[in-house]
Amino acid sequence: MDLAPLIRNVPDFPKPGIQFKDITTLLLEPAALHQIVDGWAERYAFSKIDAIVGVEARGFIFGAALAYKMGLPFVPARKKGKLPAETIAEEFDLEYGKDTVTMHVDALQPGQRVVIVDDLLATGGTVAAVVRLVRRLGAEVVETAFVVELPPLKGRERLQGIPIHCEVEFMVE
Repeated sequence: MDLAPLIRNVPDFPKPGIQFKDITTLLLEPAALHQIVDGWAERYAFSKIDAIVGVEARGFIFGAALAYKMGLPFVPARKKGKLPAETIAEEFDLEYGKDTVTMHVDALQPGQRVVIVDDLLATGGTVAAVVRLVRRLGAEVVETAFVVELPPLKGRERLQGIPIHCEVEFMVE
C-alpha cells in the first residue's frame, strides 16, 4: 500500500512556512498501521532487539504497537516533567526553539539493543537527543525507524553512524 496519500499536509503549522505532515489520517486506515507495524516486526525479527524506545508523542503509537507485536518492553522517551520517577535528560534545538527529552534512569540496562521509533524525521534534533539518552544508559541503538522522512531538512546528518529506516519521504523545505 502506498502510504504517502494517507498522510495529510497541514500548511503553516505550527508556524508559517512549516509543512506539517500529519499521520493521524494514516491511522484512520487500519491496513496502513498493520503494514507499518508488521513490516517493522519482520525487519527486526532476527536483530536480537531487547526493547523498543518510542519518542513522545506519536512515536508512542507505532513504538508501543511494535513492542506488543514483538513481545518486547516499550520504553517511553518523554518531554521534561512527564515521567514520575528519577530521570536523565537531554536538551535539544527545535526549528522553533529548544526542548528537553527524558527517560527513566532504570528504563534500559547496559548492553541492551534497542530500536528507536518516531513518526517523523525532520531536523533530527529530537531523535539525536533520545540516542544520547539511550547511550548514557549503556544501551545500543540498532536502528531508528520513522514513518515519514523530510530529507531536505537533513535529519540524517545528526544521526551519522546510526542506521535509519523510513517508510515515506516527502521533499519539502
